[in-house]
Amino acid sequence: MAPYSLLVTRLQKALGVRQYHVASVLCQRAKVAMSHFEPNEYIHYDLLEKNINIVRKRLNRPLTLSEKIVYGHLDDPASQEIERGKSYLRLRPDRVAMQDATAQMAMLQFISSGLSKVAVPSTIHCDHLIEAQVGGEKDLRRAKDINQEVYNFLATAGAKYGVGFWKPGSGIIHQIILENYAYPGVLLIGTDSHTPNGGGLGGICIRVGGADAVDVMAGIPWELKCPKVIGVKLTGSLSGWSSPKDVILKVAGILTVKGGTGAIVEYHGHGVDSISCTGMATICNMGAEIGATTSVFPYNHRMKKYLSKTGREDIANLADEFKDHLVPDPGCHYDQLIEINLSELKPHINGPFTPDLAHPVAEVGKVAEKEGWPLDIRVGLIGSCTNSSYEDMGRSAAVAKQALAHGLKCKSQFTITPGSEQIRATIERDGYAQILRDLGGIVLANACGPCIGQWDRKDIKKGEKNTIVTSYNRNFTGRNDANPETHAFVTSPEIVTALAIAGTLKFNPETDYLTGTDGKKFRLEAPDADELPKGEFDPGQDTYQHPPKDSSGQHVDVSPTSQRLQLLEPFDKWDGKDLEDLQILIKVKGKCTTDHISAAGPWLKFRGHLDNISNNLLIGAINIENGKANSVRNAVTQEFGPVPDTARYYKKHGIRWVVIGDENYGEGSSREHAALEPRHLGGRAIITKSFARIHETNLKKQGLLPLTFADPADYNKIHPVDKLTIQGLKDFTPGKPLKCIIKHPNGTQETILLNHTFNETQIEWFRAGSALNRMKELQQ
Repeated sequence: MAPYSLLVTRLQKALGVRQYHVASVLCQRAKVAMSHFEPNEYIHYDLLEKNINIVRKRLNRPLTLSEKIVYGHLDDPASQEIERGKSYLRLRPDRVAMQDATAQMAMLQFISSGLSKVAVPSTIHCDHLIEAQVGGEKDLRRAKDINQEVYNFLATAGAKYGVGFWKPGSGIIHQIILENYAYPGVLLIGTDSHTPNGGGLGGICIRVGGADAVDVMAGIPWELKCPKVIGVKLTGSLSGWSSPKDVILKVAGILTVKGGTGAIVEYHGHGVDSISCTGMATICNMGAEIGATTSVFPYNHRMKKYLSKTGREDIANLADEFKDHLVPDPGCHYDQLIEINLSELKPHINGPFTPDLAHPVAEVGKVAEKEGWPLDIRVGLIGSCTNSSYEDMGRSAAVAKQALAHGLKCKSQFTITPGSEQIRATIERDGYAQILRDLGGIVLANACGPCIGQWDRKDIKKGEKNTIVTSYNRNFTGRNDANPETHAFVTSPEIVTALAIAGTLKFNPETDYLTGTDGKKFRLEAPDADELPKGEFDPGQDTYQHPPKDSSGQHVDVSPTSQRLQLLEPFDKWDGKDLEDLQILIKVKGKCTTDHISAAGPWLKFRGHLDNISNNLLIGAINIENGKANSVRNAVTQEFGPVPDTARYYKKHGIRWVVIGDENYGEGSSREHAALEPRHLGGRAIITKSFARIHETNLKKQGLLPLTFADPADYNKIHPVDKLTIQGLKDFTPGKPLKCIIKHPNGTQETILLNHTFNETQIEWFRAGSALNRMKELQQ
């Protein structure tokens, strides 16, 4: 991009007008609003350009797109230490987005901060509390009734503190962000793990906990460990049954659920142009399942087309001017490089029980037979924040039309979740929704629904072995329906539709035949659909609440007797001593996601009440001592009981405790309740082989010690009946390991080393008792 002064000179010569007039024209063109809902909040590409140039001069090398956007938002680009994977960056994000389940705790923390208004544009989106039962309209009415207290709190808190409020029925947060708020070069943080969806529009959109969101809303620079950059070079082009979902399913199979930890995944190459903007969003969305900080695509004509179709042509035109800063530099370096030829990519289906167990669709039936997985598909579910675009619904409808033409309907149950009110209204207008209903589908509310466990499933009993296929992003044990025997597979919406018609995992739509009602065999043709409607989108109902200009008279009420909401009390400060004789609450065996630590589903209703939701602490984690979930030994009574009850017993009797975990502890959702709950019930440290990035940060924010074994084999030295002492906290410094003394019941002791990733600021959080406590100290 040419410097501003050079552009002015060129335009002066070309237009033959006075200098002040040209300059004002350029300034006016550059003054483009971030969104229609915030006309006075502007995109600052000029500042992005300035910061990028400062950093490029300092580093003296080509920059990746990720680096341009991240470093372009540095608080102090001239002096910030920059080293991938090591230094901590202080950043100034452009905006904050919160879904209703996590927004409750985020807004409660913001209220505790004592601040009067948010410092950056922020929004709340009501999508998590709507349970799928019978269909969209009835389920939405029921949710509004059941959750009235929470919705009122979020609406009034938004109005009081200057936060936009998207009412229940608006749609899923990430689709709303893509339609209205994401843009090339934006740095957005969101309190949901699939915030990276916005990378499909060329933004760096990062999932965080509520405490991080509070920092940004308070105007405090946000800290992020300088991410490494994984490049995924795409060649060839998608065709046939292959879809954007297959790209990320393939990448997940390569990198696994922790292969992207601490890195941004940056897609590039000529193959990018064969993917629609919403398809790119699908790929970035599910990048959360490989542990990536976020994922991003370079700005191109597909994004420009989407921006224009969603009423943001002015942003597209501005992005065109600054395009050099919205794509990677030639010759830039990636820490790891993966190459995928889209022309050779086959349809994939991943699962069960983990999103990185990848299979070509052509092979999954044979694998299922060998492994003893149920072949009959009980339910096919399409939609979710990952795959609910107009194009997704169109491709699914294209498959459905073929089956209907031969007199067939789904053999499996079939549900459809529109991503937003705009998508719902548009697919109703254009006939897609009716085609999918004719196939036997039920259109659910514009919400997360079964994807996050908000599903009142009636067709099976808990413990019954069964298979479902979804176009969702996660398939951890019990994730969708709280049944640990549900084998959930994730794939593209069109493959879900085809499999639901056939009713079996053994069906391969590329080669296998179906039999119509006339007895004739036929094969489904690869679906084709428009990526965007030929006309305009139908916006549907207006579901947005603007914050008032004057909120001085606005009240936010939280009843002291509420079972849904609870004002927060500050956590206790560190007492200045080492942690002596910590009891082991549980030694976790194997995978322990945030779903295991703080389950969703029916527990979502308590997300605003810390004490009540703490009754689900670690109830899904497997205790290595007995191989059971939610059953741990009370070290005082020697009786086995639920994990939360045991933690409460220890807290009541002044016994501090620790959790021992395995690899990638805390993967999955960004929910900070998985950090708040152990802190609330008396936990002091979590010691593991390794952590998922966001959970490690959330633990630090709440004053806990996330520590890792210097030697992973030391995990085997600790037994549930041992006691631990953590030494070195008086001299707690970045990079210096802590000592841990293991005290065995027979009187013997062992000493091991524990590593940590705390920086100076995070050590201050620990000493103050939490990041929020530290914020208050600084205000005083």
